Amino acid sequence: MNIPFLGRRREEPRAHDAEGIGDLLADCDLLRSQALEEGVRLDDSAVSLERLDQMLPRWRGDEEILDWLGNDAGLYLGTVIVRTVPGAAWSIRPDGQPVVRLATGREFDVVASGHAWAADGAPELSQLYAEVAEA
Repeated sequence: MNIPFLGRRREEPRAHDAEGIGDLLADCDLLRSQALEEGVRLDDSAVSLERLDQMLPRWRGDEEILDWLGNDAGLYLGTVIVRTVPGAAWSIRPDGQPVVRLATGREFDVVASGHAWAADGAPELSQLYAEVAEA
């Protein structure tokens, strides 16, 4: 909310450079804490996506957690893709939606994929990663 008499909101300095955006999107605090409770360490690797796919979906009964976790799962998937697939980079659409743009120019809506995974377990995050990494 922008209230003129309060002045401009202070902006996060990292938000204006590609690495800073990537760092902000990689936080995924809820997913990381849920994974840690299950003994899964998220190290931004493709193997960690396989381990996430094996977790019991204890969050599915809680709509609020489901939504946050889906968002985090998508952002984590995007983080792994950007850090391991040559030429992949974060891009922010005009509507504010973060997507991963591959070297081919194809955009991948990782957040939508994360929500589908959190709600249904399918498609698996590791499967999505494999499809993107092969493209």
